[in-house]
Amino acid sequence: MVNKNPYTGSTFDDFLNDNGLLEECTALAVKRVLARQIKKEMDEQCLSKTAMAERMHTSRSQLNRLLGPENTGISLEMMHRAASIVGRRLEISLT
Repeated sequence: MVNKNPYTGSTFDDFLNDNGLLEECTALAVKRVLARQIKKEMDEQCLSKTAMAERMHTSRSQLNRLLGPENTGISLEMMHRAASIVGRRLEISLT
């Protein structure tokens, strides 16, 4: 369907892409969603950060990086371990 409104501009994704920010913003958004979901599961299971880190066989500072919304440099293996500890499965797909 073609938009016939002459006053409609580009999308926000177009704006981010034109300014070289789309990839960075998308990665940050995905990381924030994953961190929020893991934290929610931890809260529902009354699982402290210390206990979660112990179950993941990692340090609490590493867990803080995983749960921190700004740090996108977390490995898939670390996300997978965190998801499995809280009884979830990490699913990744290309769209």
